[in-house]
Amino acid sequence: MDKSPILVTGGAGFIGSNFVLDVLAERLGPVVVLDKLTYAGNRRSLETVEGRPGYSFVRGDICDAELVEKLFREYRPRAIVHLAAESHVDRSILGPGAFVETNVRGTMVLLMAAERFFTSLSAAERESFRFLHVSTDEVYGDLVSDAPAFDETTSYAPSSPYAATKAAADHLVRTWHRTHGLPCIITNCSNNYGPRQFPEKLIPLVMLRALAGESVPIYGDGQQIRDWLHVSDHCRGLRLALERGRAGETYNLGGGNQIRNFEMADRICALLDELVAQSGHAPHETLIRLVEDRPGHDRRYALDTGKAERELGWSPQIKLEDGLRGTVEWYLHNWAWVESVRTGEYRRWMNENYADRAAGSGI
Repeated sequence: MDKSPILVTGGAGFIGSNFVLDVLAERLGPVVVLDKLTYAGNRRSLETVEGRPGYSFVRGDICDAELVEKLFREYRPRAIVHLAAESHVDRSILGPGAFVETNVRGTMVLLMAAERFFTSLSAAERESFRFLHVSTDEVYGDLVSDAPAFDETTSYAPSSPYAATKAAADHLVRTWHRTHGLPCIITNCSNNYGPRQFPEKLIPLVMLRALAGESVPIYGDGQQIRDWLHVSDHCRGLRLALERGRAGETYNLGGGNQIRNFEMADRICALLDELVAQSGHAPHETLIRLVEDRPGHDRRYALDTGKAERELGWSPQIKLEDGLRGTVEWYLHNWAWVESVRTGEYRRWMNENYADRAAGSGI
């Protein structure tokens, strides 16, 4: 096991916590988590490794330059996995300032600190150091139904403040590689799903509202197409990017599971009918409602993963059918975690974002 740690920003979030648990399970070295613990960060997601040798948690903001510099000096990480971000499109439309602050300014602060730390390393240490920036397929914009999938050369055309700030962060990372020689790698992933996801996102939102007998809101006509990647497959891709990725390169990590939002909601409801037949709300699909669409809603995402397959030896392994069933079962078996995240903030957000949208008919 490498004794130098990996510094994971946003490590208490959905992808971050799964990545931390994955690295520690694989015994790939110590991990230091930096997380602000906003509404989407939940330290309970990491409770199984609390107090374990090789795991450290620091509560703080990536925009806090003094703190970030201190972490580099104290822990001397061998790699940075940058996952800290504001990530919900709807929130970015209503409050873009937080997205600019965290996604753009926070990334710049982290890059500046990493650059200064990098220059202090020996030649051998520089050779192995990596700054891995985790981004999204949304920076590419959207696709018409018959268009080929995005690849790493696709021009950026973000549609939302969230996507625009992630695109800006991607450009900053490339700048620090080219101008300052920082060995950076970017990964762009498709929609993740799996355990520990905050229930503002589609899959846990559908599941938890349906279980409660509440209406399940689906934007517009529900025909938007998303490519779904299980978070475990994504974490394995991130590990391989750190191990085998070339500095200065970008790798697309997609699930190869393109499905319409309405169909995804229907599948989840069918699983609930099977697994929680006693809920009193079956068939759960009757709770699905089409609501007013959000502004600038992209119609389709899809990623070409050929480069990651060739250079990293990575491809998604978890079938969507198996991954969805496992995800629903995880939430059902971890109800204490669910209750810990459904705070007043969650309820406030649901009311703010959905209460005034005109509902159409269900199925």
